[in-house]
Amino acid sequence: MTTKIVNVAVGVIKKNNAIFICKRANEQHQGGLWEFPGGKVEAGESVFAALKRELSEEVGITIHSSSQLMVIEHDYGDKCVKLDIHVVSNFSGEAHGAEGQPSEWVAINELSNYEFPAANAEIIEKIHARYA
Repeated sequence: MTTKIVNVAVGVIKKNNAIFICKRANEQHQGGLWEFPGGKVEAGESVFAALKRELSEEVGITIHSSSQLMVIEHDYGDKCVKLDIHVVSNFSGEAHGAEGQPSEWVAINELSNYEFPAANAEIIEKIHARYA
């Protein structure tokens, strides 16, 4: 049996030397951990369109452009994900937990002090290498 891979558009929202992160609800997959916001890419939807939709819904911003940071495939055992990660620094609106989730701006050098899902370790390394 082949496990279905869930395609996810992920936004590393960057302003100055800080990144915006949100905490996953306890009942979600990898619940209680911090994440870079985003969500599932729907059938027929581009990664940018999914990112634009998800970041509007989740954090209340309108993105104008993004640049790809990396793509990661990760098998959690119960779910496989393909994360298409984009840096978003060209946006309007004020990022906040639009769905009531805890959220905050975190200095890039402080990201490692937060507990993220395993797949995000590579993202944090790449952010440090590029921006720290």
